[in-house]
Amino acid sequence: MMAVNLYASRVILNTLGITDYGINNVVGGVITMLGFLTGSLGGASSRYITYDLGKGDMTVMKKTFGNILSIHFILAVIVLLVGETLGLWFMSTQLQIPPEREAAAMWVYQFSIFSSVLAVVSVPYNATIIAHEKMSAFAYISIADAVLKLLIVYLLVLIPYDKLIVYAILFFCVQAFDRIVYGIYCSRHFKETRTRPKYDGKQFKEIFVFAGWTMNGNLAVIGYTQGLNILLNIFFGPTVNAARGIAVQVQSVCQQFCGNFQMALNPQLTKSYAQGNLENMHRLLVRSSKFSFYILLLVVLPLMFEAELVLKVWLGIVPEHTVNFLRLMLVVGLLYTLSNPINVSVHATGQLKKFQTIEGTMLLLIVPIAYFLLKHFNVLPECVFVVHIIVELLTQYARIRIVLPMIGMQLITYFKQVIIPVSMTAVLTPIIPFVVFTHMSICWYQFFVICVVNVLCISFVIYTLGCTTSERKFLAEKFASSVRKITNTYK
Repeated sequence: MMAVNLYASRVILNTLGITDYGINNVVGGVITMLGFLTGSLGGASSRYITYDLGKGDMTVMKKTFGNILSIHFILAVIVLLVGETLGLWFMSTQLQIPPEREAAAMWVYQFSIFSSVLAVVSVPYNATIIAHEKMSAFAYISIADAVLKLLIVYLLVLIPYDKLIVYAILFFCVQAFDRIVYGIYCSRHFKETRTRPKYDGKQFKEIFVFAGWTMNGNLAVIGYTQGLNILLNIFFGPTVNAARGIAVQVQSVCQQFCGNFQMALNPQLTKSYAQGNLENMHRLLVRSSKFSFYILLLVVLPLMFEAELVLKVWLGIVPEHTVNFLRLMLVVGLLYTLSNPINVSVHATGQLKKFQTIEGTMLLLIVPIAYFLLKHFNVLPECVFVVHIIVELLTQYARIRIVLPMIGMQLITYFKQVIIPVSMTAVLTPIIPFVVFTHMSICWYQFFVICVVNVLCISFVIYTLGCTTSERKFLAEKFASSVRKITNTYK
């Protein structure tokens, strides 16, 4: 599926061209800026659904789902209204779009609004699937998505009409398909979703208060994603947006390697807290943080060394700045693996006021700092990602200082079990691959060697320095079990 996504991205870039690819990226991002509302209520929905599931009361679960469904229908209307007024004004007056592509950009914007509305009403169903830990559903729907993306690529080349408009329409059709499938799956498998929208004033208030405290953090997320994208458009134009879009696409694909792992553990973190089992929660927090980082490092390290070669072979046409953007975004992705378990833990407690105020305020500084540097110092576009990395590091320190006392975990324990082993792995692992990289010419043979050396180095460092004795025993047992299964398969 990841191969399909990468192949589709190449064909779409070559078919649309760099300018249209950048327009699609930045115009679609305007309506995505309303995602701070969706993200806030989505996080609240996931927390309440998972928490009630941990309690096991079906009556309460149905009431909660019905209220959450009503909230998201209201939010969908708000997204539509704001998108067709304030968002439309911003897209028409503030973005750098070539005059001859303004009509096509308008089509992209309208279908982006429709896609966002569908995404909003899908949130309760997605949250229910995750709460029940039915990750196989996402796997099957992802396969269907991959097939549909190949169909989009085929039709995009075949249909003799404006390619940007055709792509916007076809992408919306895929979103509509996903919404229908998620709804049918949940209705058939989860009793609590077989209910109508409800209104309970007390629970509405609880969910909105919870979402309100997360809104600051989610607004910051929108700021350092779509806000930075818009800054790049204003200062450098749609070509740089295309470069960022490609880098984000590769980062998103890489994140899937650890995303599913963390998605499987997230509900267990919340359920452990709901059941008062803090010891298990601490163990899950440590494992989610460490092993997610290790899994992603295994993927991104070869890409950091061979970004130029991979992009050239993959895309053919590589927009300027794409190589540097990709390397910086991969670093950001590694930092995300450490922040996600902390965020899930604080959501489980429900004590969001202090956390969201400090975290959100710190992350919100990324956009004004980047704007100041771009405006007054004429820095390169890569600077905005460097700002992002520095602020993210400072924010992660603030997160652990706030959250760990809430869940009864010692700061020194977290540093010993997560920060120190992760840091040693990140510092020591690239040394030998770097030596190999500097002594070989750029070619696919070098890439293959770098990958092999990278796997060996990471495996050795993780096993010797990055894991505790119990974790090494666990990994050895898993490896032996996998070998036995493979051996038995071929007997």
